[in-house]
Amino acid sequence: MRCFAVPDIAVACGLWYLPSMRGMTRRWLLQDAHTDKGAEAPLIERICHARGLRDADDIARFCEPKLTQLYDPALMPNIDRAVERIVDAVRSGEPIVIYGDYDVDGITATAILYHTIKSAQPNADVRTYVPHRLEEGYGINCAAMKQLRSEGAKLVITVDCGITAAASAQTAREIGLDLIITDHHNLPDDEANLPDAFALLHPRLPGSAYPFGELCGAGVAFKLAWRFCTAWCRSERVSEKLQRTLLDMLPLAALGTIADVVPLVGENRVLTSFGLRRIKQTPLVGLRALIEASNLMDEQIDSEKVGFVLGPRLNACGRLGHAREAVRLLTSASANEAITISNELTRVNQRRQRTEREILTKAMQMAEDAGMTGNDQRAIVLSDESWHPGVVGIVCSRLVDRFVKPTILLQRNSELCKGSGRSIDGYSIHAGLASCASLLTTWGGHEMAAGLSLALDRIEQFTEAFTEHANANIQPDDLIASVRVDCDADLHELDEPTVRRINALSPFGRSNRRPTLRISRSVIADTPRQIGANGKHLTLRMRQEGPTGRKELRAVWWNAGELAGDLAAGMPIDAVIEPKLNAWNGRLNVEGEIKDVRMLERAAIAQARQHA
Repeated sequence: MRCFAVPDIAVACGLWYLPSMRGMTRRWLLQDAHTDKGAEAPLIERICHARGLRDADDIARFCEPKLTQLYDPALMPNIDRAVERIVDAVRSGEPIVIYGDYDVDGITATAILYHTIKSAQPNADVRTYVPHRLEEGYGINCAAMKQLRSEGAKLVITVDCGITAAASAQTAREIGLDLIITDHHNLPDDEANLPDAFALLHPRLPGSAYPFGELCGAGVAFKLAWRFCTAWCRSERVSEKLQRTLLDMLPLAALGTIADVVPLVGENRVLTSFGLRRIKQTPLVGLRALIEASNLMDEQIDSEKVGFVLGPRLNACGRLGHAREAVRLLTSASANEAITISNELTRVNQRRQRTEREILTKAMQMAEDAGMTGNDQRAIVLSDESWHPGVVGIVCSRLVDRFVKPTILLQRNSELCKGSGRSIDGYSIHAGLASCASLLTTWGGHEMAAGLSLALDRIEQFTEAFTEHANANIQPDDLIASVRVDCDADLHELDEPTVRRINALSPFGRSNRRPTLRISRSVIADTPRQIGANGKHLTLRMRQEGPTGRKELRAVWWNAGELAGDLAAGMPIDAVIEPKLNAWNGRLNVEGEIKDVRMLERAAIAQARQHA
């Protein structure tokens, strides 16, 4: 049996650097290490305090979001100029094209504007366009502008793309096409490089007074749809029909917000909270068909279900084929067509999963062989001719999770290489690509994710330049995997009412992760068991002596089945867990989802407590 006892524990500012049961150094960052909320305060207060919620009003506002917390869309720069043009186009019967991106955010943003305009005027000539990921690439392209103009379009509204498309905007202007750009991605470094479009909508435009800059593409589209409704009705109070339509668009805004991994705080939290509440009652036949095809009609749909079940199905279409079918699903598809498309999306997603596993296996081996997993090289850049460029972005995320380094994967061909990148907290991959812009054919994105293309003969030079930038801007501590802990807790505190209050902090996601607790002075109550296919996962019972006697808690550790032989009944452990409620056979039980474990010798426990 491997020994994981660690008598010397370095604790500073709530940060523990210890080998985990998985044999790698990880740090436990205790969020409330220096707060004034002591152990005597209720657990929910300690969690909230660790997250900056200091008083009852702050907690109530966070746990009970209201639609009135959304900001007036009139605060968005240029929005009134944009909606005036859209209203004129609808009233005069002009063809309008909504130009979206091929991911969930772009697809849902497209659907939001489509349904809102159609609700105002059912006979409006509203068309949709989404570029082919492989043939056209991300964003607006000049050829598409010319094609749409030749088909009679006079107004194009982009969603989730376009803020850096200066050349395409110039083409649109030259051919007599009014272009309204709505986006949320990073702005050009130089304000002079902003597109010369009819109107630009972006919450972070230079000089913008909009109070919240973290909206996703669907969030910006929702604000445009809202302002369109007030302009259409010539009143801040819109008609009942349009009011219902805006409420019906909230589930789409929630899908885009969660899938694009923007911070689930502020307006994003409000949109997501109300969108998830309404999602199973949606009147949109396409969304309902997608939920049914995903076997979620009898389950509570939360951010995890969106992120791991619904979102991937919508994304798979654009990754392995053309996203127009996903757009059609959420816009114009009939009930029967929606069922057919949803079932096909499920099959495509299964194929995407197989492709992802194959790329991941090869990429991990290539990174190891190339020496990119050591501390002296702080970025991973790999290319292979067999990799599907529509899937490499997901694999990048897997490699970031495994090696804690910004990662770029490219499909290599005879001329042009295309791919994606994902980053770690504290390092902007957008800035990294900007430093290598002269080597790239196209690129764009934001701090945590980006897409790019470059000539084959520049891969080696690009790899060196990007790695050099990463090495200069990433500190050694940034490469240590972190497990963030809200606060310490005892098992006796984890009763059903308390966990329900913890769940009220949902929806969980970026910047509002599910609360994690450090459970100390516990022991493994019985022999851990492997569960799941091929014993992939692990389940065990944690036991702790408390003020009200002995308390036990069942816990599951996903993907840790291999550690079954290293754990045994009676072993003392400290563990980081996420408390959850699990319904089984009509009973509701509190359980824990293990995120990390430290196994300590009995003699080390007292010393650990003293240092902590």
